[in-house]
Amino acid sequence: MPHSRRILTYAIAAAAAATAGFALPPAAAAAPRTTTSDFNGDGYADLAVGVPDGTVADQAKAGYVNVVWGGPKGVGGHGSIRVTQATPEVPGTPEAGDRFGASVALTDLNGDGIAELLAGVPGEDVTDRGTDAGMVIAVGGSKNGPGPASTVLTGPSPSAAYGTSVVAADLTGGGNKAIVIGGTDKVVARVIQGEDSMVTTVVAAPMGGRAPVLATGDFDSDGTADLAVAYWTAGAPDTRSHVRLWKWDADRSEMANFWNTDNAGVTALAAGDFDGDGHDDLALGECREIADENIDDPCGPEELAKGGGVHVHYASATGGPFGSRAQTLNQDTAGVPGAAEVGDRFGAALAVADVDRDGRDDLIAGAPGEAIGSRTGAGAAWLLRGGARGLLDAGGAATSVAWNQDTSGVPGVAESGDTFGAAIAAGDHDAGDVPDVAVGSPGENSSLGAVWLFPEGQANGSAAFSPRTLGLPYLSTAHKYGKPLSSHTRP
Repeated sequence: MPHSRRILTYAIAAAAAATAGFALPPAAAAAPRTTTSDFNGDGYADLAVGVPDGTVADQAKAGYVNVVWGGPKGVGGHGSIRVTQATPEVPGTPEAGDRFGASVALTDLNGDGIAELLAGVPGEDVTDRGTDAGMVIAVGGSKNGPGPASTVLTGPSPSAAYGTSVVAADLTGGGNKAIVIGGTDKVVARVIQGEDSMVTTVVAAPMGGRAPVLATGDFDSDGTADLAVAYWTAGAPDTRSHVRLWKWDADRSEMANFWNTDNAGVTALAAGDFDGDGHDDLALGECREIADENIDDPCGPEELAKGGGVHVHYASATGGPFGSRAQTLNQDTAGVPGAAEVGDRFGAALAVADVDRDGRDDLIAGAPGEAIGSRTGAGAAWLLRGGARGLLDAGGAATSVAWNQDTSGVPGVAESGDTFGAAIAAGDHDAGDVPDVAVGSPGENSSLGAVWLFPEGQANGSAAFSPRTLGLPYLSTAHKYGKPLSSHTRP
């Protein structure tokens, strides 16, 4: 069947915990080149830019997603498409405050080589469920543009805000990807089992009104993806903070918690094999101790949390417990350019890619609050190289480079409030076998926003694109284009 006629048969659940028909189209024959974020099937990784503050059909903050095409010039040089709730076959209608695109994921759900777009709509009002119940929509990819779309799941009650965060991975080992959705004080997963699907609650707990942070990776080294969840709250009803790992329990048909670190509040999570031992590690971005109990230093030495720190838990290559070895770094770490200052927000955005192709993943970290000279909140990003011991060598030093809009070879000028580094993504957008890095700057040009492409992780040859350069409508409004971002070539 041609890709342009593929049909996603995600059925709308009658209630958040109900099961319903949830089949995926059969996988096509393997293509010569596939990426996990190729939305139009041309062999190049594409980039999804969520624009939840965008105006659609005169509705403020109805939101849209801009899928920017990859190609020989990378993203930004080959055009894009805009997907909204006014797009044919996409469920719903653009309404003020829907915030379509508040979370995005480009992921190949069924292994046919063409990605689907998952878009969170946490402000969606749902009939019989109430205001801001929220939803997640799946849009089929196709060589002729967006394919058919359908609702993955809607929130069960007012202010449930389903779709504040979303990820997808093969959590069961069955070949199909489960879709994990974050909402108000809750994380749920829609899981495929053969021709059936089910919705299961992963965790329900106070989360401080923030979106739970989600990531996936094989943290227990059993060959199947696991789920990382981070959330925290302060004083409502009490102060608590957790980073937890969950795996699929086939006997109980539910997610089972198998590892925790407490008192750590984080803004971003990322999985990668930073020491090249064949096992996934977990990076905690902008990690800070919430409970202030000074019991276990959940983010490493307290001084390394100044201005935001990155704390990495490493998997054991010898079969020991996950996270028994850890490293912490910030801008005061040797080999990391800059100086740690309160408000930098170092690690507030993370992405993973093996940019130098040495078999060890590298970590890209954003600091949207970084001051460049006297320009507060201009923002910056760092490429932190993986090595034999991870992100730090035996002497505790990192190998890294930093980028901002005043870096030689990077277009633009660093200005106060640009928030460069508020979002990061990586993908092989030019099919050159070396990942490229995309950095979002939602505060650029009075919050119109823009994204920078660093081809193969290099400042030389970098380029910027924005709603204006891509010919998107409503150029006078504050789109805050550039956050969130999704593009990934790591399975």
